[in-house]
Amino acid sequence: MHLPSFYLGIDMIKDLLISMRPRQWIKNLLLFAALIFSKNVFHPPMLLTSVNAFVIFSILSGGVYLLNDLMDMEKDRNHPRKALRPLASGRLNPSLARIACLALLLLSMIASFFINRAFAAICLGYLALQIAYSKWFKEMVILDVFSIAAGFFLRVIAGAKAIEVPISTWLLLCTLFLSLFLALGKRRHELVWLGEEAKSHRGVLREYNESLLNQMVGVVTAGTVISYALYTLSYETIQKFQTENLGFTIPIVLYGIFRYLYLVYQKEEGGHPELLFFDDKCLLSAVLLYGIVVGIVLYL
Repeated sequence: MHLPSFYLGIDMIKDLLISMRPRQWIKNLLLFAALIFSKNVFHPPMLLTSVNAFVIFSILSGGVYLLNDLMDMEKDRNHPRKALRPLASGRLNPSLARIACLALLLLSMIASFFINRAFAAICLGYLALQIAYSKWFKEMVILDVFSIAAGFFLRVIAGAKAIEVPISTWLLLCTLFLSLFLALGKRRHELVWLGEEAKSHRGVLREYNESLLNQMVGVVTAGTVISYALYTLSYETIQKFQTENLGFTIPIVLYGIFRYLYLVYQKEEGGHPELLFFDDKCLLSAVLLYGIVVGIVLYL
């Protein structure tokens, strides 16, 4: 019995959306960091611009995820989880995915110029980085995690360029350490979860072992905590916000990092760091509490 084309069309759209990974668009919330820390949340034009930038970057990242699935389709078919993806499983037609990918990338790049040229340049840089990662960097030890971290870093810069505000070098340093922390946690989870098959699924995992990754995680964890503490207590920050109270967020940040380490080391999670914030209530509560305290300190 053949299904009506209407139902096939719905399934096709559903598979396209799944391939665009909308749940991972939570990463794009980093574009609002510059808006929040420049104290412009209640500035309607800047808020609207940040929202538009978030939408454009989400379309761009959706196209990038489609591109990655197209490039890795054959490898994904041998992966225990990735084999279930629409392209790897054969549910989604590759030709259709290519057309959708090209349309999304073109649409996002054209739309980015309506924000400003600097934002468009960051979007283009992000696209180039993702292509380079898929073709080369993901198989190059250490550069693979730096490439993942750079994606987070570029989001923060894109948010600042979109509303044309300067962003603290301390905040950029915190973002770099935190993104490396998440990227290394992701690599460690892959190594542990895949076990003996890890090296066959991702070649670069041959260059890593648990001991090395544990040491790297320790370095970036310390860097994250120290750089954030120095940022909140620095003379520049106190003068900018006219308050020393941002330091009260340090214990919340410490708890969030320790909770994440607990999930990575004790629960063997961390393969999808952007999803843990939804799945773990304690981690989600820490993030929400951090947002509330920052809002009170900066705006009240």
